Amino acid sequence: MNDLPIQEKTDPIWDRILIAANAAMEKKATSPIVLDLRAHTHMADYFLIVTGRSDTQVRAIADGIGVNLRHAGVYPLAVEGERHGHWVLLDYGDFVVHAFYGPTREIYALEKLWARAVQRELPAEICGAPEPAEDAPIWPDS
Repeated sequence: MNDLPIQEKTDPIWDRILIAANAAMEKKATSPIVLDLRAHTHMADYFLIVTGRSDTQVRAIADGIGVNLRHAGVYPLAVEGERHGHWVLLDYGDFVVHAFYGPTREIYALEKLWARAVQRELPAEICGAPEPAEDAPIWPDS
């Protein structure tokens, strides 16, 4: 009998999502969620949804994700919305990244549209500390 531990199979799609989520968080994205769509559609297995606080930040988040995934040898099939930066969509086939400007995310409410999809939890080391409340002071001494 083999006493070696059973090595857990890794999901290459999930590994790519983690790269994308980490890149988004490095650009100070907020409210990251992953929707598992496999039981609901064939268009993609997962959506990664993140928020930026300005159109400039949304473009930076999308750019950071693209750069990090390219370094991993992963290239998008399509990129939409970079010019305006209110909703940048990066389609990687098996997963789609939606980087939203906050008010735009509220309007489209993909989480509500895909409410039946399971939300997969991202590791704490990627998500970091919870985001501050909107009315929280910017400086700790304020």
